[in-house]
Amino acid sequence: MPQSLSNILLHVVFSTKHRQPWIDVEIEAELAPYVATFCKTLNCPSHAIGCADDHIHIGCTLSRTITVSKLVQELKQDSSKWLKTKGEKYADFAWQNGYGAFSIGQSQLDDLRGYIANQRRQHHAISFQEEFRLICEKYGVSLDERFAWD
Repeated sequence: MPQSLSNILLHVVFSTKHRQPWIDVEIEAELAPYVATFCKTLNCPSHAIGCADDHIHIGCTLSRTITVSKLVQELKQDSSKWLKTKGEKYADFAWQNGYGAFSIGQSQLDDLRGYIANQRRQHHAISFQEEFRLICEKYGVSLDERFAWD
């Protein structure tokens, strides 16, 4: 077959360093479109982006020409640099070292979009750590908490 095709859908999650509450509603309104545009430049179009004060969720399609780790590295690096241009308040901004990236099926995409859209509301009830534990459990990923939080 001379043509290479793929449809790899990802749910990517990572937090701010030490889960500092850097991402308020105002900066999220700029950050989400910025991340969406950056995803598009990597040929990894986003389907949903949502934040809580201390983390971000990205639903996107993984390009067949980039690895998951390279996608996340580029996203974190570029968005961190961009955030630091948003004023002195963000001078020390940093993302955590790690991330979670989970594959989903096409039939799960609408549910993921809804989940990501409700981040602020759901985090009135649970912390990022609690949510991440639940996500790992849902996707069948073992979480070693000695290395999960920085």
